[in-house]
Parts: sequence; structure tokens; C-alpha cells
Amino acid sequence: MTGDERLPAADPAVLPAPAEVSANLARLADTVARLRGEVDHAHAVADGRALIELAKGVLMERLHCTPSDAAKQLESLAERSGLTPLEFAAEVVGEAAEDRITEVTQEFLARAEGEESVAVRLRTAESGVLAAGDTQRVAESILEHALRPLGATAVAVWLAGPDGSLTLAGSAGFSAEEAARWCYVPPGVATPARNALLERDTVWLPTLAGAGLPSIGQHTLSGGGRVTVPTGTGGRIIGVVEMCWPEPLPAEPGRQRRQLEALAELCAHTLDTWDGVVAPVAGGDFLGELVDFIDGLHDPAVLLSPCVDGGDRLSDFRIHHANVRFADPGGRPRSRIVGTRLLETYPLAAEESGLLDKIQRVYATGEPFRADSMAITTLVDQVPLTVLTDVSVTRFAGNVLLILRIQDDAAKLAVLLQHAQRLGRIGGFEESVVTGEITWNTELFSLYGLPPSATPLALQDLAAHAHPDDGLAIGRFLRAVLHHKRPSSTAFRLQRSDGVARHIRVVAEPVVDARGQLVAVRGAYQDVSSQHWTEVALAATRDRLAETEQEAMERNRLALQLQHAIMPPAKGPIDMPGLRAVVRYRPAEKEHLVGGDWYDAVALPTGEVLLCVGDVAGHGIDAATGMVSLRNALRGLAATGAGPAQLLTWLNLVAYHLTDHVTATAVAAVYDPAHRKLRWARAGHLPPIVRHRDGTATTLPLIRGSLLGAVRDVTYEEDELQLAEGDILLIYTDGLIERRDRPVQDSVSRLVTLVDGHDGGLEHQLDALLTYSTADTDDDTCVVGIEVISA
Repeated sequence: MTGDERLPAADPAVLPAPAEVSANLARLADTVARLRGEVDHAHAVADGRALIELAKGVLMERLHCTPSDAAKQLESLAERSGLTPLEFAAEVVGEAAEDRITEVTQEFLARAEGEESVAVRLRTAESGVLAAGDTQRVAESILEHALRPLGATAVAVWLAGPDGSLTLAGSAGFSAEEAARWCYVPPGVATPARNALLERDTVWLPTLAGAGLPSIGQHTLSGGGRVTVPTGTGGRIIGVVEMCWPEPLPAEPGRQRRQLEALAELCAHTLDTWDGVVAPVAGGDFLGELVDFIDGLHDPAVLLSPCVDGGDRLSDFRIHHANVRFADPGGRPRSRIVGTRLLETYPLAAEESGLLDKIQRVYATGEPFRADSMAITTLVDQVPLTVLTDVSVTRFAGNVLLILRIQDDAAKLAVLLQHAQRLGRIGGFEESVVTGEITWNTELFSLYGLPPSATPLALQDLAAHAHPDDGLAIGRFLRAVLHHKRPSSTAFRLQRSDGVARHIRVVAEPVVDARGQLVAVRGAYQDVSSQHWTEVALAATRDRLAETEQEAMERNRLALQLQHAIMPPAKGPIDMPGLRAVVRYRPAEKEHLVGGDWYDAVALPTGEVLLCVGDVAGHGIDAATGMVSLRNALRGLAATGAGPAQLLTWLNLVAYHLTDHVTATAVAAVYDPAHRKLRWARAGHLPPIVRHRDGTATTLPLIRGSLLGAVRDVTYEEDELQLAEGDILLIYTDGLIERRDRPVQDSVSRLVTLVDGHDGGLEHQLDALLTYSTADTDDDTCVVGIEVISA
């Protein structure tokens, strides 16, 4: 259309109103629906008529009557049976056919009432299939006549390729765009249809989305169920029928399974001739050419032909031919094997996942099978004999080519030696002194960095390819072997032409004749580079480890000395105004576990007494120095007269800013002797235990407060306790109670029980707590006991 050309403008006077347009579209939709219904009805009538005509043909053959008499007889028999002519026709055809559809129909009729329509549906679908000329018509027929009454909305018929690929041969219920997208599925792509092909059995998926497999219609029917059924003839799988439901299916197939499998079998005859190409069947001259081909193979091979029973089911394979190289694992001659059935000759091949299963899978799917060192068991005089074989199974146009290469002892030993040389980096050689001929194996060329086509090197030239410093050792080695004629070995550094240096060990022995004359030298080279460098690395590691152990021992000794200097393991009672304090400190049993537990009890300028216990995280010198920093800082801060909560707030800032990432727990308390009041706060530490003078013991409340040094800004809660003369307060670290096999709260409860049941003095009580402690973490332990006395 050029720029000057314009469509004629519509005359507003003749344009239909919107209401008229909607009415016209509705009429058009009604017309289309009516015509579609008439077409569907015509198809159903035609299929039903075909079924009735088929039944009339059966009656004509059995009663030897004319077509009109057969029609009258059909109507009369149907009326007397109480069935419609269509239902009676289905029964007549079923009795005459005695096929899978008849079997399924009889099963449904025997199990449930009201299932008489099963026969009609299956026979009607069969009539449509027989009348169809292609797989597309087959798919439409089984969907319309058999699957829709079962709730299915779509069906896809896949043709299986010899390489494991899938081609969409026909579909119904899917859009044209969806069918075009799924016209071909390459081999190796996991789909429901491929699973049915590999398993050679029906695959029942309650939902496609739950299976996680891609397939046709996955965007619109992913929440519905899928059933894929392999189909074929004579034990050979030609394709797969995939049936789709819009709703989820039950987990168990139920009685519908056999009906769906019967429907899938209807697709076999059109798939076998899909696109006008008939699947090749071996026979005649082609079979003779295949026998000639097998005779020309250097491997032992057997040609197997399928044995199909009267029901078109694969029952076994017949050994059609065996070439001259074939050796029976049981030692039988070929004349006794050729012509027999596979299960007759090798009955143990029928074991689960045995040879027969592999052959059937290859014959059914066309996908070849290869396996090395497969165990095959045969019966020799009723005695099972197991041999290892390399197996190859391939389908050749209706037959199966089986290659069985038995691994004899010589072959197995050769393979074993080859692997041993490869893994050990060993290369063998033999050098003839008489002819000068040198023989190397493949691994020796690899050690020297030479191609297999290179000329092997003589022993006399060994020094030219070694490090100059190794010349003397190589000379002694050559004199021992070539002159003194005795076995010898040496190690040298090989300098290869590619610049790579390797550490090699060579061992050789002379070969002499009857007169004692040297005729050859044979031996082996081994690449010991990894061993050499491992030994070097181990020596260096030992040196570094010794230095590290010495440094660690020195650090632990210094940490222990520092800890004992500040806090000796035991200390006599400390008498202060209004109280008596006793301290027990138990260091870790192992020096490398020296920790950061600390305590303090000091009189303040205000007349009050500072009491504290703390535990720095970690062990060693870092924990010990961190403990000293916090302990001294708390002493200095307490001189200000601040309360315990404020002291912990300041101490948290010290740990956060002024130490090297030190974290710790602590309990700080300030005791007023004049009023016998104890103010205390905790920073992530276990609360103290108080034992009243009446003998009862309990823990103080778990007030709020996080550990020191973890975060910058922390608010600590402070609590107050009124004490009386004779009351005892115990502050301790977790090394006293901590166990790996029980909660901390259980250990605290046990400690309270021990305190509550003890009636001795303060020092004796602390000693008893350390004695009966059940802690198993081998950590430092610090316990501070305070007893209130008269001022």
C-alpha cells in the first residue's frame, strides 16, 4: 500500500451497534458449537456403526448367513440379552478377538456393576484406530472414546528412536503451538515418557509437578496426573503413550491401569508404520548378511533372535548363530548351543538384573548396553560356575548381537600389571647386550617425557640425562650391573627434555647365559618424586613442629607462673570488717589449658568490701594477660565508690576498647559491713549461691547482664541482698560444675544440694566442693566463699 492509498472510511450509518456485534458473536459461537456437536456425533455414530458391522461379520462367519440375517440375528440376541445392539456387538467382537481388550473388559465386568460401558468404549476406540490411517487420528480416537469418560483431557503418542530419542507422532487435547514445541525430545532428557521407556513398564505420576519432570503441556496441566505406558509388539517397544488428567490422580493406579495399558496397545500398529516407513525386520538375505558380519568379528559374538508366543509376547531368545571365536563359559561346543533357547542353555541368566534383563531392555528400547567385568554364572553339571566377562549388547533390526569376552587369567594379570605400573609410576625395560635392542613399556616413555614413537635410551646414556651431582652414584650402579654382573639400584634426578625434573629410582639385574656371559639387562624405573618431596616436607614440618611445641611450652609455663603469682591455688582466710573470705583456686590439669579465671576481695576506701569473680574466654598466655588487665582495671574503678552495676559498665568499655578482643564473664559485689547489705551485678556469669545460717541454700536471681567485651553499650541490672551473721555467700566459675553430658542448670541444682547438706566450716566446705565436683571439662576452677561475722 502506497502513502497515497487509504482504506475507505466506514460509514457510521452502516456500522453495527456494540449490542448487535455481541449478539452476532453469540449466534456464531452457538453455530460453531452445534456444528462441532454434529461432527462429534457423526464420528461416534460412524465408530459405533463400524463396531456393529464388525459384529455382523463375525455372526455371518459363524452362522453362515447373509448380511441381512446377521443384522436381524444381532438385534434379536441383543434384545434377549437386555443389551443395546452396540453393547452386544462389543461382546461379540470381544469373544471373537480374545485379545487384551477382551481380557480387560471381562475383568472390569467381573469386579464392578455398571461397567458395561467399558467394552463399548474400548471397542469403539479400537474401531476408530483400525479406521485411522495415522497416529494423529489414533490419538484423537482413544481420547474421545475412551479417555475422556475417565476424566483425561489430553494424550500424546511418542515414537521411540533407536538412540533413545522421542518423536511426537500424534497428540490430542494440546494446542498446535504446544505440540510444535514438543515435536522432538533428544536422547538423555528425563521425561515421564522416557522413564516408561527405560523401565519398560507403566509410570503412574499423581501430579506432574510433584515428579519434577518436564513434558508436553507442563504449563497448563502441571497440577494434574500423568500416566505413561510403553507400547509395542513382540517384546519390542515402539513408543510410549502419555495420558494427561487436569486433576491429581490417586497414589495407586487401581483397576484403571490395565484398561489404560490396553488403550496404549492400540497405538502400536500405526507407530510401527509411522510416516509411511515400516520398521525393518531382519530376515531372508539380511539375516544371512548379519551372520557373515558376526563371523568377521574378532570378538566372540552370538546372534539372538526373539521368540514370540501366540499372544505376541516376548518369551525368550533363540541362539541363532555363534562365531568361531565364541567360547561357552561352561566349556560346551558351539554345536550344542546354536539353535537352543537362551534360558535353556543359560537358565541363571534369568536372575534379577542379570544378562536376560539387559538383553530384553536392549531389544525393547534399542539402547545399547556395555559393561566391563560383568559376572555371568552358568551351570556345568549342575554346579554353578561364575566368570567375569566384558559384555556388549546391541539391537540389529529385530535381532540382538551379544558379545561376551571372557577374562582369562593371563588377560586379568596383564590388566592388573598395567594398572599397578600406572598407579606406582613404574616403567619396565629390557636391554640386549648382544644385539643392542632396547624395549620399554608405555609407562617408561611417560616417565622420561618422551612420545611412544621415540627411541629408547640405553643404560650407558643414563648419566647424560641426570643431574651432574648424581654422576658418581650412576657410575657405581652401572659398574655393579654391567661389570660385576650383580643386581643393583640407585636414585638420581632425571632432567627431562621438557624441563621437568623428577626424582627417579632405578633397579636392574643382569641376565647371563649358561657360560656366565652377560646377554641382557632388565629392570624398572620408578618415579619417587612425590615420596621425596613428602619426606622433605615432613622433615621441615617436624622442625617447625618442634619449634612450635617449644614456644607453646614456654608460653604455657609463663602463663602458669603469671597466674600462680597473682592467684595462688590456695590461700588462708582473709579477715575484713564484718566478714571472713576464703579462696580456693584449682588450675587446669594440662598446662596448655591454663585459663583466665580470676577473683578479688579488697577493702575499699569507703569502708566497703569489693568482691569479684571472673572468667576470661580462652586459654594460654592471652587469657592470662587478659585476666590481669580486667582484674586490675576493676580494682582501680572500685576506688571511685561506684556501685557494682556501674563498675561492670565501665569494665565492659575497658574490655571492648582497651584489650585485644577479650571477652569475659564476671560477678561484682560491694558489701556494706555496717548494714550487712550486699549489692551485686553479673555480666553473663552464673549467679552466686547463698547459704543461710538455718542451713538452707539457694541461688540468687538471674538478673540481666551480658558478658564483657562483646558489645560496646550494655546496661547491667543491680540487685541487693540483706545478709545476717552466719550467712555464707559462694561465688564460683563454671569450671566447678560444667559437664559435657548434662545441662548447666542440672549441675547448678546439684551444687546447691551439696551446699545445703554441708554443716562444716567455710574452709572445709570449699574443700569439699572441689573434692566432690563432677566437672569433666578440665577447666580452671575458682571459688570464693564469704561468711558474715560480727564487726
